[in-house]
Amino acid sequence: MADARMSRRRNLASQRGLSLVELLVGFAVALFVVIGSIALLVDQLRDSRRLLLEARVHQDLRAAADLITRDLRRAGYWQHAPAGGANPYEEVTTAGPETAAVVRYSFSRDALENDSVDTAEATGFRLGGDTLQTLNGGSWQAMTDPGTVRITHFSISPRVSVVPLGQFCMPACAVGTAGCPVLSLRSYVIELRGRSATDAAVQREIRQTVRVRNDALPIGSCPAPTT
Repeated sequence: MADARMSRRRNLASQRGLSLVELLVGFAVALFVVIGSIALLVDQLRDSRRLLLEARVHQDLRAAADLITRDLRRAGYWQHAPAGGANPYEEVTTAGPETAAVVRYSFSRDALENDSVDTAEATGFRLGGDTLQTLNGGSWQAMTDPGTVRITHFSISPRVSVVPLGQFCMPACAVGTAGCPVLSLRSYVIELRGRSATDAAVQREIRQTVRVRNDALPIGSCPAPTT
């Protein structure tokens, strides 16, 4: 009987489970692990959101810069260029401060060339507020969405190099001589900066250079022969 009572006591002692202190310690450890996991998840979500915003801003800036590059490259195109006359589409103008830069140019879109710049052939780009705009059909239209990206800087800087053509004159003339012709090779540096519309800390910048395919060549400009 004594052995049976001792055995029952040992069984009861083994079935008592955890004490209150042990339970509280266990809960505290579990709570700490859960809080750490939640904090890690929040950080990952924040980083993922920031990466998504950065990618969206970069993509919008890249798309806008590529569009400007492709279009500006065609400036000065003229169907009658082989005739050797004055090109009515040759001029490319840039104006305005960095926060309101404007570039205007034109190229022929005529099915039958009329040798004049029509409204539909004049185009350009500018910064209007925080939106990049393009000139289309005589009116400025938004080409970026301010609800997604806000443009903070837009500029187009000309880079012109010249090729002397004086050796083709009769008699030949030196560079700098009045009327001595040069061929102007025109390039433009495009700079775009923008930020996310929902997070001002997310900013990106695009810079690229475009060379106009139609070089500027003066017509009939050789010095008169000296007698």
